[in-house]
Formats: sequence, structure tokens, C-alpha cells
Amino acid sequence: MTSLRLKTREEIFNPLDLAERVIMERDWVFDRPADGELIAEVNGAWCNYHIWFVWQEDSGGLTLCCELDSKFPKRIVAQIHSLLALVNEKLWLGHFDINSEDMAVTFRHSLMLREGAGTTMSHLQELLDLAISESERFYPAFQSVVWGGKSAAEALEIALFETAGEA
Repeated sequence: MTSLRLKTREEIFNPLDLAERVIMERDWVFDRPADGELIAEVNGAWCNYHIWFVWQEDSGGLTLCCELDSKFPKRIVAQIHSLLALVNEKLWLGHFDINSEDMAVTFRHSLMLREGAGTTMSHLQELLDLAISESERFYPAFQSVVWGGKSAAEALEIALFETAGEA
């Protein structure tokens, strides 16, 4: 297992180096536009997801974001906020929010990696899998509100409905 640990206060590390290796192993297109940022794009079942890791060395925080490739009209922000509240109750890790500037829904999760704390490639792989699977799981709910005119409760019920068998 590849791991990254901070051994001394003076030692400087960037967990994005591990994240980059995870992304490379998945053969995803990515970029490192800055020392503290890694971005990638992933094809999902419902849409493309914009992935980015942000490393804030001064605070020791690593944030993973997975943005749904879908923008929503401002007129339905209240309905989206209601849905976000219901969706976030169903999550055990991370949360969804909406960017008030571009109206994009994003799954976010942050890690504190300071004072000797570290992470592993396996851990980052699991976090990426979680971000994508939760985005896939709830994407239909957001679309049901936007395009189906459903209430937040109806949209959540649609997204969580599980089918059995095959047609």
C-alpha cells in the first residue's frame, strides 16, 4: 500500500501527488493547473463529472469535489436547496451543495492531513469511488426537480427507488 505521511513539521508534502497517481491508474484525462490543484473529467452513466482535488498546505486540508455536468435555472434554487437538505440526510460521508454563481451541484468531502496524518492511494481511490457513486445515485433526483417538475420529496423517492430483476 502506497502511503504518504508527514514525518516532521519541516517536511513538506503534497497529497495531490498520490491523487495524480490514482487518476493516472484510471487512465483519466487530468491537469495540475497549480501546485495545490488537480482536475479531471470522468464519464458517468448520467453525465460527465468534473473532479478536482484542492490541497491547502497552510491548513492541512485536502478537498475532493465532484461537480455534476448540469446547471440549473435560478428560478428553481429553492427547490434544489430543499432537495439538497433531503439528499444530505442520506449521506454518511461528504455532502452536496450548489454554487450560487453558476448553479452547479457538487459533491464535496474534505480531509485534515496535518501533524503527521497521511493518506494512501487506496483511501483516495475509495473517496473518488464514493464521490462518483453518490453523484450517480442522486443525479436523477436533481433532474426530476429541474425537468420533471417534481417536489424534493418526490425526486428523492425516484432516485432511491430500487428495481429488482431484469426486463
